[in-house]
Amino acid sequence: MSIADIPSVELQALDELWFQVSGTLCNLQCTHCFISCSPHNDSFGYLSLDEVQRRLEESVAFGVKEYYFTGGEPFLNKELIAMLTATLAYGPATVLTNATVLKPEWLRELRAAEEGAVYSLEIRVSIDGPTAAINDPIRGKGTFERAMQGVRLLVEHGFLPIITMTRTWDEADDPEIISAFRTALHELGYRRPRLKILPRLQIGAEAQRTHGYDANDVVTQEMLADYDVGQLICAHSRVITDQGVCVCPILLDSPAAHLGETLAESTSPFPLVHGACYTCYQYGAICTNPSSQVVEQQRAADGEN
Repeated sequence: MSIADIPSVELQALDELWFQVSGTLCNLQCTHCFISCSPHNDSFGYLSLDEVQRRLEESVAFGVKEYYFTGGEPFLNKELIAMLTATLAYGPATVLTNATVLKPEWLRELRAAEEGAVYSLEIRVSIDGPTAAINDPIRGKGTFERAMQGVRLLVEHGFLPIITMTRTWDEADDPEIISAFRTALHELGYRRPRLKILPRLQIGAEAQRTHGYDANDVVTQEMLADYDVGQLICAHSRVITDQGVCVCPILLDSPAAHLGETLAESTSPFPLVHGACYTCYQYGAICTNPSSQVVEQQRAADGEN
């Protein structure tokens, strides 16, 4: 494909700002992680509370509507509770966690912070299947039980976590997986769970586990002709890392995805040259929270009225 055939996506509006608060450091080493996070990967480091506060102030002029905190494992950052508390003065916040290191005292602080704020706090928990047999080969031995206990803690403290799972099974099995997961969550006392299935991103550790993208996995100008590019995260988001601003949380390992030191420097159009852009094109909105419509569709697929 020639340079002329490579489509670019304009930043339509900076609706969401992401914080890579623990960089690529994580207590787990998942075999499908698209940025190969692990206890030893310090390619990207922690953000400080001061840096997050500075970026929150910077974001006001851009009209940011929502904030996401990710990693690595965000709860490894000892300043995360203070970061989330500060963010709730600016807009709704979501933290993406594996839920294996949660402490009751942290959740009590976060519950109090949300109750005293104008905006809401969401917790997204990554568990890659409704059983240990499906999850643990991907995320590590014993992680299913630990994560489910984390979900129990969240529910006990009044949170309704969004459970996200990366599809490592046939897509035709989605209704069965969702049904089994809802049953498992009901047993924890989570009566109306919210679930979201994510596609595999064939970069990072996943490229080693299975395979990477091939030459045909590209987005072309023709493919965008009648396509709503607002579904792509690069059209409405940017990511703060300890090394500047990146176009999205998926492409941290690509030097071309680093757009500058400030939000103002990061607003230029982004060329969709990466294989992961093809997955985003196929599925749309894979990084942001699921809508109520998606959840209702999942319930309908499971036969609930």
